[in-house]
Amino acid sequence: MSGRPRLLFLCQTLPYPPDGGVQIRTYNVLRLLAKAFDVEALCFFRWKGGAVQRDVEKNAAALGDLADVEVFPIPQEHSRTRYLWDHLRSLLTRRVYTNYVYDSKDYAERLERRVNEASFDLVHFDSLDLIGYLPLLRGLPTVCVHHNVESMLLRRRAKAERAAWRKAYVSYQASLTQRQEREWCGRVNLNVTVSEEDRQALQSQVPEGRFMVVPNGVDVGRFEPAVGRDEGLVFVGGNTWFPNRDALDYFCGSILPLMRESGVGAPVRWVGRASESEREEYGRRYGIELTGYVDDIRPYVGDAACYIVPLRVGGGTRLKILDAWAMGKAVVSTSIGCEGLAARDGENILVRDAPREFADAVGAVLSDGALRRRLGANARKTAESLYSWEVIGKPMIERYLALIGRDRE
Repeated sequence: MSGRPRLLFLCQTLPYPPDGGVQIRTYNVLRLLAKAFDVEALCFFRWKGGAVQRDVEKNAAALGDLADVEVFPIPQEHSRTRYLWDHLRSLLTRRVYTNYVYDSKDYAERLERRVNEASFDLVHFDSLDLIGYLPLLRGLPTVCVHHNVESMLLRRRAKAERAAWRKAYVSYQASLTQRQEREWCGRVNLNVTVSEEDRQALQSQVPEGRFMVVPNGVDVGRFEPAVGRDEGLVFVGGNTWFPNRDALDYFCGSILPLMRESGVGAPVRWVGRASESEREEYGRRYGIELTGYVDDIRPYVGDAACYIVPLRVGGGTRLKILDAWAMGKAVVSTSIGCEGLAARDGENILVRDAPREFADAVGAVLSDGALRRRLGANARKTAESLYSWEVIGKPMIERYLALIGRDRE
């Protein structure tokens, strides 16, 4: 035994490799907490990208220097019947659908066993989706992370949905999620949000709740300015996430035609998971490249002259912008795309919501090298001063230790 306090880390995803927004944040938070705590982690995982058991075991083992990690499959993932049953149960019981997604007998039994066997000082829930396991913790101090204000995210998604039945169902889930936020945020010892805007939104629902803002961060040593081709546009985000898919359709349908009308024919790369049929369709219809999954986004971002974030749906803060800022890239974003960040229009980013204004801003960045360099230099300074994980980690660790009456040594 090390004598350090013990932390139980409950997670809705296996945060390795850190190749997506939630995974990147969760991996770095785990890395920081491991500096002060002995950590055990119970993580769900998805079979994304055709992963097999050995891949999951390898990824779990890669976290071995940070925590003792155990992994559990999401029950519905290989069962169409379970998938439909989870949706039906949500409708019949008026409970949030994701509660059923992560409803695992194996996970519950292992969690209860470890709580009985070990002397944990603190429990970290990495998502409100797992809050159904709170009664198993025997009154241990708890921290719950909110990567987004999920009810707000669902309402924005509902507005973007075209099918009436889907709009109604997503709105229904938004109402259930808001009720869950109101029910549980006051019960945990600390709620962690990723932006001040998110904190205010949740605290307005739960005035008695205890909150702390721990913003998303970036590894400024790994993501740094590099010499590239300095041409064209890039967006980073997989098509499996609705806000990214909506952004792609919005850009192709509303912004790209205006750019081409103005004579801007720069190449466009959309980096992230996409099916082969999607890659073919968007290449044929719009002339843009969907790369599919890549192991390292840095070469693609480094080669671009302009980083675009045409998001219309979202919550929390955008790790994709932090990566671009750290690499000294000029960014053009919607206001939702840069929500929650220290974005200063005209200084470290260009913020435009109307399609014509967005298209014109992209054209300006591509044609004006001085503007591009100024935005990029200020973006890098912002990333270094405000969003380095090491800067972010110190107050977070101190607050976690204070919850259990321990000063940081």
